Order: sequence, then C-alpha cells, then structure tokens
Amino acid sequence: MVENRYTAAYFSGIVALTVNDDTTKPWAGRFNEPTDAFVEAFTASIGFDKRLYPHDIAGSIAHARMLAKVGVLTAAERDTIIVGLEGILADINSGQFAWSVALEDVHMNIETRLTERIGAVGKKLHTGRSRNDQVATDVRLYLRDEIDAIATEVRRLQTALLDLAEPHCATIMPGFTHLQTAQPITFGHHLLAWFEMLQRDQQRLRDCRKRVNVMPLGAAALAGTTYPIDRQETARLLGFEAIAENSLDAVSDRDFAIEFAAFAAVLGMHLSRFAEELILWSSAQFRFIDLPDRFCTGSSIMPQKKNPDVPELVRGKSGRLFGNLMALLTLMKGQPLAYNKDNQEDKEPLFDSIDNVKGCLRVFADMLPHVQINPTAMLAAAQGGFSTATDLADYLVRKGVAFRDAHEIVGRTVRYAIETGKDLAQLSLAELQRFSSQLQADVVAVLSVEGSVAARNHLGATAPAQVQAAIKRARQRMVS
Repeated sequence: MVENRYTAAYFSGIVALTVNDDTTKPWAGRFNEPTDAFVEAFTASIGFDKRLYPHDIAGSIAHARMLAKVGVLTAAERDTIIVGLEGILADINSGQFAWSVALEDVHMNIETRLTERIGAVGKKLHTGRSRNDQVATDVRLYLRDEIDAIATEVRRLQTALLDLAEPHCATIMPGFTHLQTAQPITFGHHLLAWFEMLQRDQQRLRDCRKRVNVMPLGAAALAGTTYPIDRQETARLLGFEAIAENSLDAVSDRDFAIEFAAFAAVLGMHLSRFAEELILWSSAQFRFIDLPDRFCTGSSIMPQKKNPDVPELVRGKSGRLFGNLMALLTLMKGQPLAYNKDNQEDKEPLFDSIDNVKGCLRVFADMLPHVQINPTAMLAAAQGGFSTATDLADYLVRKGVAFRDAHEIVGRTVRYAIETGKDLAQLSLAELQRFSSQLQADVVAVLSVEGSVAARNHLGATAPAQVQAAIKRARQRMVS
C-alpha cells in the first residue's frame, strides 16, 4: 500500500506535539475551538517544507539584524535571537529537532522552538513580517541555491559530452532524419548537438536565476508594514540583487517557480531525447555503443538481457517534469491577489522538479565517461542506406546539371542500386553512367562516406576539423 500524506504513517517520526494542541498556535486567540484533527493534517505543510529550514533561519537572522539596525530590536535582543537560531540550526543538522504537525510549517516550528529556547524575546522576531513574505523569501533563497547546484551538474554533463566527443571527431556514423539513414556524420558532431541543447538550458537557467533573486521580504502580509524597516539592508545581507517593488505582487508571485519548472521541463525533454538515442544505439539492432554494466539491469527470466534502465528511467522522468510545470500553471491561474492558501501547493511540484533534474543530470554525467563506442558498427551502418546520395546530386550540380534534374538522376540510380542489391559506392562507373554521362571517374571519392564527411568543412558542419574546432570553442564558452 502506498502511503499518502494524510495517513498515520506519513506523520511517523515528525509529530512531536499532541494533535489539536492549539495552545501552541500563534493565531489561536481568534478561535473558540481546536482545529479538526483531519483539517490539521490536511493543511499542514511541515512534511515537505521542512527542507527550507536553512533558508528560513538565514532569512530570520538577516531580519533580526535589520530590525536592530533600525532600532526595533536592541543589540542584546538581536544577539540573543541569532544565538538561538544558530542553536536550532545545529539541532536540525544533527537530527535533534522534533518537527511538529501541530505547528503547521517550517516557519512556526522554528519560531516556536526559538521562543522556548530564549524566552519572550523570541516572540519579537516576527515583527515587521508575515509568513506570506517569509515563505516567498525562503523559497527564493532555496531555489537560488538549487539553481547554482544544477548549473554545476549541467556543466559536468557538458564536460562529459566534450570529453567523449574529442576522440571521435573523425568517427563516422549515419545521421538520421525520420529515423532513416540520411547522410554520414561524425559521432563527435552528433554529441555536440546534445551539448548545444544543454548550452541553451544553461542560458535559460542563468536567466531564471535573475528573477529568482528578487527579495519579497518587507511586503509583510500584503500591504507592507508600519515599522521603519530597511529592505535594502536585508537584501544586502541575504545576497538579493533586487527588491520586489509591489507588496501585493511580492507575496503572491510564483512566476519564478513556474519559470524554473519550464526550464526543468525543457531540460527533461532534451535528456529524454538523449536517452532515446542511447537506448536505440545500445540495442542489438544498432550496436553503436555498450552501456556500462553498473548502469544497467537484467531480466528476471531472460538471462541474456542487459536492459538500459538508466536512460529509460530518465526518459520517463520527463513526464513528471512536464506535469509539474502544468501543476504550477494550473495552481496560479485562478488566484486573486494577494496570497492564498493554494500557494502551499507550489512546493511539492517545485521540489520534485529540482530533485529529478539533479538526479537525471548526475546519473548521465556519471555514466557517459564509461560508455563504450563501436566505431566499426557505426561505419558499417553509415556505408549502407545510400547515405551519400546527396553528395552524388551535389557532384552533378557542380558539373552543370540543374539540382532538380540531379535529384531525379540520383533517385533513379538509387532505385537501380536497390534492385541490384548494391550500395552506391559498390556501383561501377559503367553502371553509374547509365544514368548520366556527367558522372566520371572522380565520382568515386564523392561516394565514400569519408569523402562526404570531409567535404562538409565549414562552421557548424560535420568535417573532423570543424568538430575539433567546435569542441575547443565549446570549452571556452563553458567558462565565459
């Protein structure tokens, strides 16, 4: 049985207080009866938002420093609060902190424990802020750190691709369109296509970080605060590059989470495309590559099987990433300003996207350096399927034949080759000249896959020299 977040098992290990213990709730003064037990479980977020604790504490420390600077707290009160928060951080890091569902979320768990630890001065910490701007700040701080970690993993995967491509600048394989043999290319060139996808992902991630790194703290519940806060000082302490200009928007904006989820969805799509090719290439029908055993599994009944489970699972993870994006978009589409409880539901899809993006990037970056390449199988595949037909048409054009006429000539030549069971390179000059007198002895070089690849010697093309140059530029782009 799969446990959901409302079962008793879900709360195992995190409930430290008696359910319905409303005396601990900071807002209980307004109410005449305790919260219904199921409602308490239904509305609690501590089961998933407790991962925000380092950022919640960092935000609170910065807030306390700012309150002391503007005279709302004394220096002694500030120092007491900071020491208390640092002690709580140590307790959580060491596993000595008991999370309480009755206290709803990470913010109230930490604030309540602070008051227990240092006394009444702990109740002053929340002056000039609300959980609305507090949670928005926490999520932004958390996501900012995760973006930096993900950017590192993207770079690691890009490096693995370049390292794999470099010794294969001249390794010939078939290029495909419609999964049909199209033209010969180099394996290094193919890998660089994946690099370019990741490069765009990296740019999107870097751009997203700018909009994540905007501070909502100071917006309070929705209208700002009457206290003389210094938002610039808080932003400086927390490393925010900008401050949210409108308090209503500051507490209700989740565009930054949606934008990250969109990045994750596009990245997931790219990794799924990589995965699909790895799966095809490792099959007995292709034999282009061999995946390392430690990244594969076997069959329970077929002893010969070596299943590409890692790329298959990465391919499957893309569905979760797409779903998380749709969940966040749907979550926000009907909300009036400003904050609504709906926004509690932003964290699980966001966290899930973060976790799965990091996992997929890590496993691919770990696996690629150990993939074994089979150049013989790649070359054999490139030499079949009439992959140099376009080169033959280009040859005729250079001899003065109009391209459309050349296209027809080559099409008839291919049909003849199919009927005789030969590839174009296997046809004799006499056979070729049955279709055009323009075909001369020098056509032999054009019909080889090596000649085809070498002839495409311009920026962005597949010639070995161009691939080598592209790898060099790619390494420079990664550090710029």
